Amino acid sequence: MRLALPLPGLGRRFKSMPSAFLLVDDDPDVLKAAAAALVGVADRVDTAASLDGLVARAHLYDAILLDMNFALGARDGAAGLDTLDRLRQADPALAVVLMTTFGGVALAVQALKRGAADFVLKPWRNEALVEAMRTAAAQTAERRASGAALNLDDLERKAIERALAIHDGNVSHAAAALGLTRPALYRRMERYGL
Repeated sequence: MRLALPLPGLGRRFKSMPSAFLLVDDDPDVLKAAAAALVGVADRVDTAASLDGLVARAHLYDAILLDMNFALGARDGAAGLDTLDRLRQADPALAVVLMTTFGGVALAVQALKRGAADFVLKPWRNEALVEAMRTAAAQTAERRASGAALNLDDLERKAIERALAIHDGNVSHAAAALGLTRPALYRRMERYGL
């Protein structure tokens, strides 16, 4: 479904806005609500009710809002995390915002570790959703312009530096935050001269 509803004044207000968002959720009401919140923030807001063909079309968008659960009764976010991994492989520059009703700190941390640009809980505040998608689109634009997202070594080095900074240089805590063993983190630190 494609929405192209012009709202008076909004087009002039956001001239430097990103061109295209994709919203993916199996609940049509969620898609309508998210699209209504985001129309006027992007030149184009498309929606999809399934994950079919999503990875092949990812390069057409500046940011994707992706639900984490697509099976009845699912609450673990596995479908969203798996799709996030596939989207990151297909287009490393693309920023993806994940959303779920059944979220907690652990799931949000896992999503961010795996490369999500942001994490939104349903029901959301429209202002927060708009800001998350604008920020994600800006990240995509910056990455695509600089090509930095294509250098995995730089990304890994930055992630290690950030984890060490967050944990005040504590290698054990940084390794745990990165999902690595201490020896594996030490090897990577040596590789990058950290």
